[in-house]
Amino acid sequence: MEFGFTEEDEAFRDEARAWLAAHAGPGADRRTWERTLGEAGWIGLGWPEPGHGNRTATLTQQVVWAEEYARSGAPPRSGHIGENLLAPTLIAHGDAAQKSRFLPPVAAGAELWCQGYSEPDAGSDLAGVRTAAVREGAHYRISGQKIWTSFAHEADWCFVLARTDPGSRRHHGLSFLLVPMDQPGRIEVRPIRQLTGTSDFNEVFFDGAQARVEHVVGGEGQGWRVAMSLLGFERGVSTLAQQIGFAAELAAVVETAVRTGAAADPVLRARLVRQWAELRAMRWNALRTLGGTSDPGAPSVAKLLWANWHQRLGELAVEVRGARAAVGPEDWSASAPYRIDAAQHLFLFTRADTVYGGSDQIQRTIIAERVLGLPGEPKGAV
Repeated sequence: MEFGFTEEDEAFRDEARAWLAAHAGPGADRRTWERTLGEAGWIGLGWPEPGHGNRTATLTQQVVWAEEYARSGAPPRSGHIGENLLAPTLIAHGDAAQKSRFLPPVAAGAELWCQGYSEPDAGSDLAGVRTAAVREGAHYRISGQKIWTSFAHEADWCFVLARTDPGSRRHHGLSFLLVPMDQPGRIEVRPIRQLTGTSDFNEVFFDGAQARVEHVVGGEGQGWRVAMSLLGFERGVSTLAQQIGFAAELAAVVETAVRTGAAADPVLRARLVRQWAELRAMRWNALRTLGGTSDPGAPSVAKLLWANWHQRLGELAVEVRGARAAVGPEDWSASAPYRIDAAQHLFLFTRADTVYGGSDQIQRTIIAERVLGLPGEPKGAV
């Protein structure tokens, strides 16, 4: 399969590459960088509705931007959740007032979002949500806990899946609420320290937090439908950009294998070749489904593919270095006792790839039930 670009796409590539070369320095903090992107109109390229401060771009141009961004070494995005998850959900299910209120600040990089889905007792099983939202006049009062909430420590808003019907079970009686994070005493964010030493994930506790009634997306009790729609937006153009990063990581592992002599091992060399071939296959699969697919299992297949591929790459990253991979950097000091290099970070971080974003078990269950038509697993009452 070949994926071609037109002359207009290549002109767009030149513009994107030049802008990134001029602006994508390493010094800016992530919030400042989001505003810089927003001022230039680079946020929201894929939105079908213009007029929120975003540029418009064809699907192939969105691919061009995502790939050039990944190649440029630009700072990591903290606005991804608002741009690529919340915004398409509002465009599909939100009312005019919600779109008018929330899309322009996302496009401007002025408001950052986090996702309130997973819970300690439910994990990736969203139908097991226990966080409750009780309507009191013009507001809902929210009580409960979310976990593995990326960027909650930076976010201005959180979209929360909560149970608005106290007598409901499983996927019934859920609502999709837009909740402001600036509620001292009502919302507490606790960072979770990862194996890498960083804290990108958080626990979030809601103790009577408020959400306005007009900030329910899709209507009360329609949260499951809205939430499932959002998960469909999670796979797409960003997957191709992700693969650019994967390719760079694979190249570094291959270089290390050659330098250390590990590539002389025919078994390890075959594993490296397999990683390369599987990455190509993932790209073709991503391109095949880029314009949308009616296959209900496609997002789950994609998640299983890249998560396990990336985890195996992390294992190879340390294996090709031998015993040296078990010790810290050469410039270690007592003032910074916990430091790891890029290969060690890759190995440790990828242990979570098969858990976050929907665990492997959940993805296989979706494929079994929705694609193969197998009987559903017994579900406990909620």
